Amino acid sequence: MNHKVATRHFGRTANQRKALLRGLVSSLFEHQRIETTLARAKAIKSIAEELVTFGKRGDLHAKRMVLSYIPNRTVVSKLFSDIAPRFADKNGGYLRIVQTRQRVNDRAPMAIIEFVDYEKAVPKTEGKPEEKK
Repeated sequence: MNHKVATRHFGRTANQRKALLRGLVSSLFEHQRIETTLARAKAIKSIAEELVTFGKRGDLHAKRMVLSYIPNRTVVSKLFSDIAPRFADKNGGYLRIVQTRQRVNDRAPMAIIEFVDYEKAVPKTEGKPEEKK
């Protein structure tokens, strides 16, 4: 039991850990759903929910705060235009973590982290896509 340890370190230095978390959050906003280890999913959940709350505010200061964490402007614009308006009437709890399997290589517990309205936001294509002639 590690007492009084606030964050997960993932066996990395601080700048490597920050880069890892920034990349995971950016991928989550870009794809709306990612599969990663359970520990990483738990680590990015609070960060991503905080950034969605900034997206709900929508003012210039909020955009600058999000851009200081995610430097990809296309992902940030997607957050402010697509993701945040979906949660305008919700006061938190934007993400869910679903445990899926254990990784084959090292038996690490894997999980899918996704937005709670993922099924509504991403339409499913039924059947095969039509062939172009």
